[in-house]
Amino acid sequence: MAADGSSARLCRSWLAAALLGLHLFSMAVTLEVSVGKNNLVMALNGSEVQLPCIFTTCIGFKDLDFTWYYNSIDLIYHGNIKNKASEPTVLFADPRVRLIGTTTGKENNISISMGSVDFDDAGKYTCHVRNPKEMNAEHNATIILKVVQEMVPVDNTLTRIILGAVGGLVGLLILILVIKKIVLLILKKSQEKKKECLVSSSGIDNTENGLAGSKAEQKAPPKA
Repeated sequence: MAADGSSARLCRSWLAAALLGLHLFSMAVTLEVSVGKNNLVMALNGSEVQLPCIFTTCIGFKDLDFTWYYNSIDLIYHGNIKNKASEPTVLFADPRVRLIGTTTGKENNISISMGSVDFDDAGKYTCHVRNPKEMNAEHNATIILKVVQEMVPVDNTLTRIILGAVGGLVGLLILILVIKKIVLLILKKSQEKKKECLVSSSGIDNTENGLAGSKAEQKAPPKA
């Protein structure tokens, strides 16, 4: 029975160690794909549009595989990168799509460009990356493309009004603080003058009335 108990404890210890190792490894898997802070891209009908995508990994990559999909179904670009020192190899590309990024620079840029877009090209474009060096870890990010006939200028009237109101409020507060400081300074000087006047008046009264501390007390008493 004791031997069986020791074996059970040993198995549990090994299991706990294995789970801890898997947890630590999962923390080390750091593959991430990003298309930027704003995933909405606007393009004019008939123009060329750029779809950004970068990936990051702390442990590096080898034979990395990346793909671009339209609406999660249609493959429009497929590439492979041997290592950091080599540029991507094109495995498949739609005739209108070309790679404009590079992976030998500071960023691992796998952005693409698509020419002559029309309204049918509007939709979701997904950048997908798989890194065999991280036990085939995978990650993806999606861009939404909107195709318009013309770019509508953004009306910043409300923004200007808000900024003007805030600026006016700040200016008013500064003016109030300056006026307050001036008033306090005037009151301080007025109080100082009042104190000087009171001190002077007190000295004159003592001299004239012969009170303690006046010159009247300093005279010698008359002789008998």
